[in-house]
Amino acid sequence: MSELKRVFNARDVAILTIGSVIGSGIFLVPSGVLRSAGGSVGLAIAIWVVGGILSFLGGLTYGELGAMNPGAGGLYLYIRDGFGKAAAFAFGWTLFVVIGAGTVATLSVASAGYLAELVPMGETTRKAIAVAIALGVSFLNVPGTTRSAFVIKIATVLKVAAIAVLVVALPALGEGLSKIDRWWPDQISAASLSAAGLGLVAVLWAYEGWQYLTFMTGETINPQRNLPRGLAWGILGLIAIYVSAALAYVAGLGPEGAMNAERVAAQAATQLLGPTAAKLLAVAIIVSMMSAAQANAMMTARVYYAMAKDGVFFAAMERLHPRFGTPAFALITSGIWSAVLALSGTFETLLQYVIFVGWIFYSLAGLAVIVLRHRDPDRPRPYKVPGYPVTPLLFVLSGLAIVVNTVVADPRKGVIGIGATLLAVPVYLVWQRLRPAPAPSNSIAKP
Repeated sequence: MSELKRVFNARDVAILTIGSVIGSGIFLVPSGVLRSAGGSVGLAIAIWVVGGILSFLGGLTYGELGAMNPGAGGLYLYIRDGFGKAAAFAFGWTLFVVIGAGTVATLSVASAGYLAELVPMGETTRKAIAVAIALGVSFLNVPGTTRSAFVIKIATVLKVAAIAVLVVALPALGEGLSKIDRWWPDQISAASLSAAGLGLVAVLWAYEGWQYLTFMTGETINPQRNLPRGLAWGILGLIAIYVSAALAYVAGLGPEGAMNAERVAAQAATQLLGPTAAKLLAVAIIVSMMSAAQANAMMTARVYYAMAKDGVFFAAMERLHPRFGTPAFALITSGIWSAVLALSGTFETLLQYVIFVGWIFYSLAGLAVIVLRHRDPDRPRPYKVPGYPVTPLLFVLSGLAIVVNTVVADPRKGVIGIGATLLAVPVYLVWQRLRPAPAPSNSIAKP
């Protein structure tokens, strides 16, 4: 077996989109967004909606690229086709070394931390559990893509159900939305717009993860139709979930309480539902983070698989398990690296400096739509992004806004992050010298 099997329909893509995005963000981020809105509930909700719309535009944009090149690897292929193999390698290398493995490590350590609040344990035990989670969520993806997706779907139902309980219970038991006396700012100023922009950056982080569904294009049935539809449904579902949760926290705790809470979901559950409910919520959050880690591990492995097929990564990454048909070596290797990062604790520093760089690549992939439209105008496009070129441009600009905001807010972080990413270029050149690459297997064919 040398090719991945197509098993996902549009509904699967939608559910996996929701499951891969919802981790811990919606349980924590709404407080910061409300603060950035100056306590104005309407403005905070508008920020959540705008962030979702920008993500939706990105899903439509990637839909055209996925329809043109329906192979495994998604963004890696789009960046390669639009800007060359060196840029694509930089994305894949950064994903493997820091972003993908670091995200799994972060979620694993956070899961162990929440578990320690339920079951007292020492630091050594907590680290061991974090390592076990990082390995477990990665290795769980080896015995078949359909089985992995089933586990993620079950976890998605559980965490959406937990959020639904909060959405129903908090307004009923708390202060309610009718007592909100300030929906919008008294006046719009440059300062308030700047603060709202910072909130939008946080919201886009909370939505991040839907891009990874493009990595699974090679396993999507009729991706020309099902990828854009699944992404669109999933992101629209996320908007509804996030807006409902953000409103529920305010209805439960009031604007001041929600704005000043460190862990808004946990505080609301403890205050209004009692300690038992708060513990159950903690379990739901653990499930949420572990399933997001599993989805991340499953999807990023497809990029390493695509890189190996291009001859720019270890050849073993291309091997599929003879029985399960999954890129087992890629899954196991990235899982071990995630465990190493979780054990060492260095992942926090690495992610702090590099995670924002991911948005450079997300923007590049979106810009590839415009590049390919100009370079190959006659290329067959089974699906075309609606609202071109405004749709991709709005998405690209929103991604670049995250990068610019990070660099301006912390120039040192920006220089180190971008500089570290650029180190992938000499690595790529050395790789090319040591191992000449074959012709890309997933390139858009020339007429």
